[in-house]
Amino acid sequence: MVFSESDFQYAIENTRVIIPPERVIATFGPTTFRFILVSELMDRVNCIRIRKGRVEADRPQILSPYHLKQVLLEGFSEEAKGFSSWLLQQSANLTFLRYGFHFRKTDLLEEIVHEPIGEVIKQLAARFQEDRDPLYSLIEGVDDTWEVCVLKFAMDLIRQSAPDNVGEWRRRGLL
Repeated sequence: MVFSESDFQYAIENTRVIIPPERVIATFGPTTFRFILVSELMDRVNCIRIRKGRVEADRPQILSPYHLKQVLLEGFSEEAKGFSSWLLQQSANLTFLRYGFHFRKTDLLEEIVHEPIGEVIKQLAARFQEDRDPLYSLIEGVDDTWEVCVLKFAMDLIRQSAPDNVGEWRRRGLL
């Protein structure tokens, strides 16, 4: 199934992290986040799909403009490389962060329940409070574009983690 830009926008706007993980992406090693994504089937009333899975975040990397140039300009013309060299001189103090994620569908479990979505979320949230794992998250999303919802969750993790990662690199003299 091919999705449109409006499908992506709808998924992004309707992804809600109900219980976020208590931890952020580790600065010096990989981090595995587990999620439960709850979505209502579009064609049936009170039919809820619960997906349980995990997203692995790679160790964040610091890319200097020099290294970014090496990564991004392979195959470009000499003129483009010349512009890149000029940009490198102008931005000698810039650093870029690179985050990567792995999503393995082999680790995915699905279950369908027949209850109102609010009730399902309430029950799952209560279970979360009992056996709280600091890397677990409860997400409400859109069924057809659920992977976009997981990507939105991953992007939010980057946004929340970057300040901590940068601070830790600075404390260690790496930036």
